[in-house]
Amino acid sequence: MKKNAGRSEAKIPRVFRGVEEGAKRAEEYPLLVAQEGPLKGQRWQLSETIVLGREPSCDVVVADRQISRFHARLTPTTEGVILEDLGSKNGTHRNGMPITAPVVLQDGDLVSVAMAQQFLFLTSDATMPLLDGVGQPGRLMMDQKSRRVWVNQQQLVPPLSAQQFKLLWLLYESHGQVVSRPDLVSTVWGDEQAAGVSDQALDALIRRLRDRIAALDPTHQYIDTVRGHGIRLDNPSV
Repeated sequence: MKKNAGRSEAKIPRVFRGVEEGAKRAEEYPLLVAQEGPLKGQRWQLSETIVLGREPSCDVVVADRQISRFHARLTPTTEGVILEDLGSKNGTHRNGMPITAPVVLQDGDLVSVAMAQQFLFLTSDATMPLLDGVGQPGRLMMDQKSRRVWVNQQQLVPPLSAQQFKLLWLLYESHGQVVSRPDLVSTVWGDEQAAGVSDQALDALIRRLRDRIAALDPTHQYIDTVRGHGIRLDNPSV
């Protein structure tokens, strides 16, 4: 693929093209949803390559001095959506970690450009049935596909961060069983980074998640600490 001057020369797999790959419904395209930052609430379907930056000609314009003119690029390919930093001054991050080479995004990843604007990456805008395959309904309900959370029939807005959602989903699908702290760390941070995650980091993540849930239902503590064993979700019936 021919690259623009000054941009990354990393090899990128073939891009989806409507005629070549067949027609796709709009809700089947990956989605980029702006979280914290000046674009909060906006969303873009990733049906083609988009460039993020401060330059008005970019597909997603972030008017912040921390953002480079051409900051990052998202490319839909047959292998998934690839995120690249375009030699920006202040960097591009995935789930809080700076990227140094093109990476394939995973559902629920949090993308940050210069820490000035955050985006949630979703593999699809399609919505699964509300309680698809996970136990009986409770006051807290989750939909993994759309990454939405409801507490007391109220949707949690803005959405949880990728790490918060991974932690809560593991507890949710465990049906009230205690999940060990090592299993939580491994699920949220991944096996490669798990060894460097402190107890304080996990406790801080749990505390932030509790605060988000309590904003909608302060009458019940959904996330319980079972000393010496781990963490469990106490999800009372509706």
